Amino acid sequence: MPVNLTAPDPQTLLPVPGVRLGVTMAGVRKANRRDLSVIALDEGASVAGVFTRNRFCAAPVQVCREHLAAGSAIRAIVINTGNANAGTGADGLARARQTCEAAASLMQIAPMQVLPFSTGVIMETLPVDRIIAGLPAALAALKPDNWAEAAAGIMTTDTLPKACSRQVTIGGKTVTISGISKGAGMIRPNMATMLGFVATDAAIAPELLQPLVTEAADLSFNRITIDGDTSTNDSFLLIATHQAGHAPIQSLSSDEGRVLRDAVIAVSQQLAQAIVRDGEGATKFISVVVEGGRNEAECRQAAYAIAHSPLVKTAFFASDPNLGRILAAVGYAGIDDLDQSLIELHLDDVHVVTKGGRHPAYQEEDGQRVMKQSEITVRVGLNRGTAQTTVWTCDFSHEYVTINADYRS
Repeated sequence: MPVNLTAPDPQTLLPVPGVRLGVTMAGVRKANRRDLSVIALDEGASVAGVFTRNRFCAAPVQVCREHLAAGSAIRAIVINTGNANAGTGADGLARARQTCEAAASLMQIAPMQVLPFSTGVIMETLPVDRIIAGLPAALAALKPDNWAEAAAGIMTTDTLPKACSRQVTIGGKTVTISGISKGAGMIRPNMATMLGFVATDAAIAPELLQPLVTEAADLSFNRITIDGDTSTNDSFLLIATHQAGHAPIQSLSSDEGRVLRDAVIAVSQQLAQAIVRDGEGATKFISVVVEGGRNEAECRQAAYAIAHSPLVKTAFFASDPNLGRILAAVGYAGIDDLDQSLIELHLDDVHVVTKGGRHPAYQEEDGQRVMKQSEITVRVGLNRGTAQTTVWTCDFSHEYVTINADYRS
């Protein structure tokens, strides 16, 4: 069961002027399942994205990078689930391009104006004929208020759709930010096995979108980990339709730029945390905070060492305060000159370790009380500087093994 996560109320998901979404059942892998989505963008929209750092990246990732690098005016996004079109070689690239060509023909745009996305099983041939056959129905279903349907249509092993919206005021105008994401396993920093799409009607200089989406990813999707595996298809897009009616934002450090930046990051973080809360077999949502580092990079090292550790994650599942596992993870994180005599460790309000050793007042029943909670904060103090970071993760349960053992069936 997801950890303190419910399906979004469709009424809370706000249309973004200039964006329409359509979903259909194309039978990509299984019948009677919503598995093909199209996001149509009005002329004049701007798009930027970040993608997996896995060198064995999927065909659609390669095609998306090509189309964005060419400076194409993106008008459509096509997303299929059930098949990742990864590990498919030249044939996979050809099929991803066929998808773009088919959508472009139906929408009377150029193939370079289409971005394809796939998620699902790796190293299986993409049934592009089913996708092409399903495109007319997806296009016929296009509606501005279809965010909830689209969130459901991109799911794979997710148990719940993930979507949220936020509105802010910029230049006296109401600006909307809405987004969807999917992901539940193969989740690790440097993107996750996830797809994320965030759109806003804010007017913003197009050249600011890439730094904004990069920063938003670094503070959200690149701060989550479920099992330490980096996928082949990870993608996160930021779309701006420029239709809100305010003066265009020319700097992210301006007052208006900071308002938009904060809202985009907040939506991205909510979508990223929803992925962890719906992690395969997850029973606990864990925030790992590392502070007092010399720089943010070493704080990340220590945080990820804790969050990736199977021993730590299984201890959380069992509510077993075997907290030496956390100290061991900090020790092997790769901070070569770490002084263990300075380390502090808290579980929520419980002070477990001080100056590298067990706190005199720590009682194991206090640790177990916290470990039994569904939401837990691990806070580690390195006491060697002022930098800090936060990573979100979950526990490892028996169900994680069951889900991944049965995934292809």
